[in-house]
Amino acid sequence: MFHLLKRIMNHAMRGLLLLIVPTLISTNIQANENFGILKNARKIVFLGDSITYGGEYVVFFERWLAVNHPELNPQVLNQGIPSETISGLSEPGHLRHGFPRPDLHERLERALKALKPDLVIACYGINCGIYQPLDEGRFTKYQEGIRLLKKKAESHGVKIIFMTPPVYDKPGPDFDYDEVMSAYSKWLVSRQKDGWRVIDLHTVMKKELTKKREKDPKFKYSRDGVHPGGEGHEFIARQIIDYFAIKAPLKDPSPNAYGRMMMFLRERMRVMRDAWLTEIGHKRPMRKGKPLTEAKKIAAENTGRIQQNLKTILKAAGQQKAD
Repeated sequence: MFHLLKRIMNHAMRGLLLLIVPTLISTNIQANENFGILKNARKIVFLGDSITYGGEYVVFFERWLAVNHPELNPQVLNQGIPSETISGLSEPGHLRHGFPRPDLHERLERALKALKPDLVIACYGINCGIYQPLDEGRFTKYQEGIRLLKKKAESHGVKIIFMTPPVYDKPGPDFDYDEVMSAYSKWLVSRQKDGWRVIDLHTVMKKELTKKREKDPKFKYSRDGVHPGGEGHEFIARQIIDYFAIKAPLKDPSPNAYGRMMMFLRERMRVMRDAWLTEIGHKRPMRKGKPLTEAKKIAAENTGRIQQNLKTILKAAGQQKAD
């Protein structure tokens, strides 16, 4: 009886390994492919609307990159613009701000030529349905805008990763606009079958929001239903990090240096963001950035401070491993 049970258990374990090992190999291959894109990118440009322009998730991502892969050291540029769409649509009510919504495609060609990125990470959708119910015409405009971005980026030799929009967390009395975001996200994710690179932020964020509200029914990632706060931006960054990660991240070996580094990364991101947006040009009325020469000097000063704090972090991490 014992030998029979042993044979049964051995057979079961072999069957389990046959199921697990291919999954692990497939996951590792995908992770390495994604990391390879990051490894070969000397300049990374983020495109998007006001959520990207706010830029906290870009800064969280850049800190992870600097701390966990200091050997890479790519230039990271935030080129989001508030109110922007990829669909080219603008609701009549938006004119109360004094201008229609800007369209990415008005500036895209200039941006690609000026910035010469190796990798673009683009997050659009929240503005693209112009806060109206799901409509075939508007949906088609979104799809056309996404396809055109991909075509233009690739014509410049740029790799592109799309990210689905965050959750719209402000149900209206007549319809739930997040159902529009769900439809847009589902379509974008479906493009993976054609080899598109897509990070599905929306689905993961919606699941996590539901989970958090089981403990706290009033929990929100964004107070206004659109623009995430710090926790929301960190969550967004985590989805991008997980897409590329090939190892567990360092866990705050020097919290004070972590905080200071975040501050200097943020300052550098903002000054270069605004300088390049002004240099390239766009249709949205907003504050002008500094001239590029001046912005680069300020950025260089912040880079020095970033490197000082990075040394502190890496030294502390080395001491942790030794202990």
